[in-house]
Amino acid sequence: MLNNPTIENLSNKFRDLINSSPAGDVENNLRALLQGALTKMELVTREEFDIQQEVLRQTRAKLDALEARVAELEQPATQENAL
Repeated sequence: MLNNPTIENLSNKFRDLINSSPAGDVENNLRALLQGALTKMELVTREEFDIQQEVLRQTRAKLDALEARVAELEQPATQENAL
């Protein structure tokens, strides 16, 4: 079985070979293209997403409470108009 230094050495040789070949250029170009595309997407971190999700949940709860309160306040007015 190969020991770790031998595997590491082979890995380094393959990486150097790929980086010095046209395949390395293609990889670098694809990496730059992908990075540019991801930057344009304006992605957010998971933490930012979770924070916004919690803010939305709280806002939704407040909206539901306000809608219930408005319905409660409108009910006597509706009953008075019916009389």
